[in-house]
Amino acid sequence: MTTGRIWNIPNILTLARIALIPVFLLVAYWPPAIGVGGHEGGMTRHLILTAIFVVAALTDWFDGYLARTLNQTSAFGRFLDPVADKLMVATALIVLVQWRPSIAMAFAAVVIISREITVSALREWMAELGARTSVAVSAIGKYKTAFQMIAITVFLLNWKPLDQLAYALLYTAVVLTLWSMFIYLRAAWPYLKQP
Repeated sequence: MTTGRIWNIPNILTLARIALIPVFLLVAYWPPAIGVGGHEGGMTRHLILTAIFVVAALTDWFDGYLARTLNQTSAFGRFLDPVADKLMVATALIVLVQWRPSIAMAFAAVVIISREITVSALREWMAELGARTSVAVSAIGKYKTAFQMIAITVFLLNWKPLDQLAYALLYTAVVLTLWSMFIYLRAAWPYLKQP
């Protein structure tokens, strides 16, 4: 296998993750209730949504692992992989805000989505300066992603006994989100303050 091919297994998995987004939305908002009970269509709907999200999260890890193991890294994959992650997370958060219209959920969603926009813009700008490695993915960013994924998964289950755990996980993710953004901004600050 050669490095640089666009149509390789990791990139196909990443594209499949993006393709799951409209499926996720169709299940979340399809008019006929799937299953029984609950205004969002019952437990069956929530289990399907959770399964879709978990599959997407697993392919996120798996495509990166395969890219390294099979030596199938590419510029296209390095661009698309983080985009796919952000799209799925943003989609799930928007659905959760609609399902749970509270300041707690809305604030968490705004912080997480805003951070992704800010850091993506920062990385693009730093790349133009030839200093992209200064804002490379940090360990805190990886922990942030893990907590986000777990929190969203628990929320999608919509099982009331897990609500407190879900919010605790989500706000741990919010704290890590702000922390990681601070790390990126601090790394970029010497460039930002230049005239």
